[in-house]
Amino acid sequence: MSIKIKDIQRPIINEMKEFERKFRSSMKTDVMLLDQIMRYIIHRKGKQIRPMFVFLSAGINGGITESTYRAASLIELVHTASLVHDDVVDDSDYRRGFFSIKALWKNKIAVLVGDFLLSKGLDLSVKNQEYNLLGIINQSVTEMSEGELLQIEKARKLNISEEVYYEIIRKKTASLIASCCAAGASSAGVEDDLIEKSRLLGEKIGLAFQIKDDLFDYGDEEIGKPTGIDIKEKKMTLPLIYALNNSGRLQRNRIINIVKRHSNKPAKVQEVINFVKQSGGITYTKEVMIGYVNEAYTILKEFPDSPFKESLKQLIQYTIERTK
Repeated sequence: MSIKIKDIQRPIINEMKEFERKFRSSMKTDVMLLDQIMRYIIHRKGKQIRPMFVFLSAGINGGITESTYRAASLIELVHTASLVHDDVVDDSDYRRGFFSIKALWKNKIAVLVGDFLLSKGLDLSVKNQEYNLLGIINQSVTEMSEGELLQIEKARKLNISEEVYYEIIRKKTASLIASCCAAGASSAGVEDDLIEKSRLLGEKIGLAFQIKDDLFDYGDEEIGKPTGIDIKEKKMTLPLIYALNNSGRLQRNRIINIVKRHSNKPAKVQEVINFVKQSGGITYTKEVMIGYVNEAYTILKEFPDSPFKESLKQLIQYTIERTK
């Protein structure tokens, strides 16, 4: 990939280092077991893309403040909690190539760890009277939960329309990235209209981000989840939705039957993947993803030129070029 994280971070490299220090401090605890798990989480941290969105959004809105660090920490605490809980919900033993908290310490501890991380985020906000930030991120947590439950509800009948799919991913994934950008803008002290514009920018990026994740299910790259895992979990994503909507009744019923009753058989899952590719589902989904990226670029153009804006442009491109 031509775009590297270190290049994107150039205008905020010192801030990201300071953020890591503050974030580690925010996770400290006197409970030995919990402290051990917190150190494990810090050790296996990902690329920290969401805190980068916070800092770059603050940058394009006038400047990074002490509040920006708290916004980034709050986002990362909430995001990490959601991943820990997701692994319990999905019965997943791996996360980013490491064993999940659920795999190492079992469900009960994993749920409590997720709760602890959420409470640390609340504590950080209340102690510093960051009520605006708390409001922005609380809305995201609400929508993430709604999105997951909506997806579970629709997976039972496999009757998701494109409109419902967009609503699911807007709530599940885009809402948190939207909160990153809104929280960054809020931490810079700008007016509500700029906070809303930043939120909308993040939402468009988040939609493209999740669609890219859904495309991984049909790819051949070495990625964070095995190919076909969404099909095995009966998750209806845009490539499959499009393919089913553009096929005959008999073929549609046959594919739905496979997903409902035979998604545990690798050969059958591959049959669904081939069907989606041959039906133009991948091409269509990429076009939709690029459409959201272009909408994000259009919003970004309205902000003044700066190194932060250039890095944010690169970060948008990175989200759709990444291979995992």
